[in-house]
Order: sequence, then structure tokens, then C-alpha cells
Amino acid sequence: MKQIKAVVRPSKVDAVKNALVAIDVQGMTICDARGFGRQRGQVERYRGNEFRVDFIPKVQITTVVDDDRVEAVITAISEAARTGEIGDGKLFISSVDEVVRIRTGDRGSSAL
Repeated sequence: MKQIKAVVRPSKVDAVKNALVAIDVQGMTICDARGFGRQRGQVERYRGNEFRVDFIPKVQITTVVDDDRVEAVITAISEAARTGEIGDGKLFISSVDEVVRIRTGDRGSSAL
């Protein structure tokens, strides 16, 4: 199993969620986040004044899927979140050793 964390623009959350539901991803967790990448924030203009925004609002979407579904999930998220502009986000994929459903005690893929 793999855990996939996607950090995307807040405006793309619904598109990513719909793309994951369309390929039958069973669950996800969404958290508000703030951060920056290579651009180290951005310069904003308000009423003629410039100021630097160091942390850009993002949303982190986390899901866990079986190994054979990873590429489909990566493709779905990438296509739904892409605008072609700086700040589209990143995907982080890591291994998951075990999953346990607390309510039933199910383990592994059946716990997803």
C-alpha cells in the first residue's frame, strides 16, 4: 500500500476530489496548509503598495491506496490540479506497512 499526499491550490480541491471519486478512491483526508516552494512566496499588490507573502495557502489531500492503483491516482490528481502555472503543487508517495480499521479490527487492504 502507498500513502499519497497531494499539496494543491485551494481552488483545485473540488476538481481533485471529483477526479479521485471518479476512479473509485474510497477515502481521503483534507487539511488546510500554508507553505512555499522554489519561489519562496510571492509579491502581492494592494492599493498601490507591494508586500511579500511568505506562505501561500494550499490544501493537503491524503489518501492510501493499494500498490496497483498508485499510477491511476497520480494521473488523476495531476490532471485535475494542473494549471500550468508556478505553484500547482506536489505529490508525495510513501509506503504504508499496515492499516488497521479501529471499529472492526480489519487489517491491510480490507481496512481501506
